[in-house]
Order: sequence, then C-alpha cells, then structure tokens
Amino acid sequence: MGVSGLRFVITGAAVGIGAGTARLAASRGARVVVSDMNDAQGEALVKEIRAAGGEAIYRHCDVTDEVQVAGLMKTAAEAFGGIDILHNNAGIHESMLSGDLSLESMSRDTFEKVMAVNVTGVWLCSKYALPYLRESDHASIINAGSTSSLSGYPQCQAYGASKGAVMQLSKMLAVDLAPDGIRVNCYCPGSIHTQIVDKFLAAAPDPQAMLNTMTMTHLVPRMGQPADVAELVCFLASPESQFVNGAVWTIDGGSLAWRGIMDVLGMEVAS
Repeated sequence: MGVSGLRFVITGAAVGIGAGTARLAASRGARVVVSDMNDAQGEALVKEIRAAGGEAIYRHCDVTDEVQVAGLMKTAAEAFGGIDILHNNAGIHESMLSGDLSLESMSRDTFEKVMAVNVTGVWLCSKYALPYLRESDHASIINAGSTSSLSGYPQCQAYGASKGAVMQLSKMLAVDLAPDGIRVNCYCPGSIHTQIVDKFLAAAPDPQAMLNTMTMTHLVPRMGQPADVAELVCFLASPESQFVNGAVWTIDGGSLAWRGIMDVLGMEVAS
C-alpha cells in the first residue's frame, strides 16, 4: 500500500525536508496539506505537485499560534475527509533569528522563540490533529528531531535543547496515544542540505571549517538531501511500519556510529 490514499498534514513544508516529503508522498498517491509561513514557496510547491498529477492544498500556519493550528487541522480534515498522517516538520535554528549564538550574547527572546516553534509547535499540532487522527485506521504522528537530540554541537544551545525535547515528547505521546491506535515516531537527521543548514553555516565564524565538521564524520561521504529523509518519513507513515512505535530513527550518514572523521579511513567528501 505505501502511502497511497493517506491524508498528510506537513508543517514547515514549503522548503527542505517538508517539501521533499510533500513531493514524494504526493507522487505515491497521498493527499497532502502543505503548511508553512512562506506563502509564496508553499503555493509554488502545491502548483508543482498538482502539475505532476498529485493532490495538494496550501494553508498558511504559524505553529505557535493556537488558533491558526486549530484552523489548519479543521481545513485539512474538511478538504480531504480526515487526517491520517501528521508530519511535525516546522522548525528553526537560533542562527535564523540572530548572529548572537553564545551563551553570553544570546537573548532570552531568541531562546524562547526556538523552543516555541520547535517544541510547543509540535505539541499544539499534535493536540489539534488528535480528534481527526482518532478517526483514522492508519494514524501516525512523525516528528522531526535532529542528531542534536542525541549529541552536542557548537552554537546549537536552543536548537539542540528543543530537539532533545521533541525526541522525548515523541516517546511520551507514543505511550499516551497507543490506546487510540495512533503511532508516534521521531526521526533525527544529521547534516541535510536545507535552509537551516545554509543559515547555520553562514553564521559560523569559519563556514568551511563548520561544513567539514558536519560532513567529515559521515560514513556515507556526502551531505544528506531532503529526499533521503522523505523516504524514511513515507516509510514511517505507511502501514508497512505498523509495528514501529515510540522509536527514534537516526538518518545521518553514519555520523553517530563512531568517533572519527573520514580522513582516518582515507575517504574524501564527495563534491
């Protein structure tokens, strides 16, 4: 079956992993609600999906706004007759808000904004999708964590703390929602070529050195792509993963599997 016929709501879907998932799911027969605050790119993605023969609609939503989140879920359910899959993908890094990333210089507003989008947003979307997910025979919530959920990185205090919270929240929701037949899983991508990564690199004192730090630990010698993660999300959404619940999946090119860098193995990063 795969994801054919399933009804997706994807937050932060205008670009990056969200957009990659929307494209792949729609190409395999899913009906997709693309949600973002970037209206121009979100609308353009929906046009692209429809031109390729897929079903999709766009809805603006700030995941920290409870009224907007409730409206998103209501609109999605009305458009496609329900919700089967909630992909909580919306997220920000502190470098998208400020260049002050040290403990001394980062503002409380920056820290709290990252937590609001990355953690509270996941909670709110799950809360308001719940009544519709309870009506589905294939209900699943898939949350975007990060390898920073599991390990420390420089200049990632707010982001790493938020993604650690998302990982734990996913496990708690898996327990609480099991009686409703709703599965909840979390994936933890490593260095994936998205706008967040581009902004993170741009904010680094030495972008090339930071890029090397991010990729030289990969046992798969390249930067990950949104399409790589989309394949995992579609698997977790599908009935083929029905015995997978409360799990944390790393998709990081093997970077957390060891403590070395590629040059130890005589490998080079692919261009």
